[in-house]
Amino acid sequence: MRLTRPTERIGVRTRAQARTRLRVQLRVRPDLLGLVLLTSAALTLAAPPPLAAAAAQESPGTRAFTVEEQRLDQDVPREILRRSGFDGVAPDFVRSLHGARSYAQAERAVARQGERLWQRAVDRAQGRGSAHGDLSRDDDRPLYWARLGMTRELRQWQPEFTLSEAARARLLGKLERSSRGQDSLAFPSGKGDAGVKRIVVTGFDPFTLDRDIRISNPSGATALALDGAVISTADGPARIQTAVFPVRWQDFADGTVERALRVPLSRADLFTTVSQGRVGRIDVERFNGAWRGGFGDNENVSETGLVPVTDPASQPQWTTTSLPYRAIVAADTGRFPVYDNTSVTEVPAGGTGPVVRPDGPTAGSAARAGGGGDYLSNEIAYRATLLRDRLGRDIPGGHVHTPVLEFGAGNTDPATGSVTDPEFVRNRLDIIAQLKSIVTVAADAS
Repeated sequence: MRLTRPTERIGVRTRAQARTRLRVQLRVRPDLLGLVLLTSAALTLAAPPPLAAAAAQESPGTRAFTVEEQRLDQDVPREILRRSGFDGVAPDFVRSLHGARSYAQAERAVARQGERLWQRAVDRAQGRGSAHGDLSRDDDRPLYWARLGMTRELRQWQPEFTLSEAARARLLGKLERSSRGQDSLAFPSGKGDAGVKRIVVTGFDPFTLDRDIRISNPSGATALALDGAVISTADGPARIQTAVFPVRWQDFADGTVERALRVPLSRADLFTTVSQGRVGRIDVERFNGAWRGGFGDNENVSETGLVPVTDPASQPQWTTTSLPYRAIVAADTGRFPVYDNTSVTEVPAGGTGPVVRPDGPTAGSAARAGGGGDYLSNEIAYRATLLRDRLGRDIPGGHVHTPVLEFGAGNTDPATGSVTDPEFVRNRLDIIAQLKSIVTVAADAS
């Protein structure tokens, strides 16, 4: 099995620690889509075509849209927004911004509208209120595209008061966090919640959108379906709180995972990060590696090298899951087989090249891929489990890879296919249900 390497164009961006970044056009075999989130080790070089989305031209009084925001102009995002009723989110946001007469008012408007979008997506996924369209309620894509509509409007907004670029960036950050559930990733502390277990679950945005812009991410759909849910465990009720993360290297380097999870993990009894993985199977990833393998993110940017964290002097090459993987693998959680994945890729101590180890890393080795690969799914697992260890929390936690969410037969060509079909919906619902069962098993075993 082999992936086709994205073509590369090199452009240098200056920041505190200057690094070379590669903008890439993704070209992935459909049957191997899930491996994009797992590893880029098998990529091979191809001839360079034009970039899928060139940078927007700036004119006086305007700002360039991001690569993600530019995709909004395509037909599929517009259809997803229209068929979910989320096409009014960005216009409502603009009206809210127009009422702001100061930065403080703008910040409140941004936070309020971001939280409202997250709660609307959660309510839709959990069957509360009208669906406002014919897309199935479990669909995570309306949240993704509506958020980009909001960030695009905020990026172009010209308020009556002076707004520096640093202040605008703070507003964009607030919008990102509030509309992803990160700002509301907290547990009630009232008397009624005494003795209730606390579980954190995270998901991701859709990704590889230049290969198929119709793509949905079952991990994000799972986060929407489970946010605020209370499940029954052997020790009583447990409350699940969730959030969704971007598929962007820079956000992770800027500490978005640690900022969102530090307080929740200090109180949680269990956590699991979730992402889309391999076709037809679920993996509990045993080991996570401190290495970025370079595959392009949703901004078509690549990063290769050691995962950047605070206090790098104490940074381990590997972290390990503390999820009860044996109990999870043994349980009947759903139709997809579940595996305890122990494979890693390392450079052995004293070695010069990468070696695949089916039974985990050897002493003193340097990471090149965890069980979850060398992309952002591995990185969120590495960061979350490292945070667990640095907080001194002896709790179950780790990463679970879902099956690839596949369209139905006859609807696999993005050029001619529809944005949804019955098999696509059934697959996503089955994945969500099985992830909920896995979380329940993990809580029971803990």
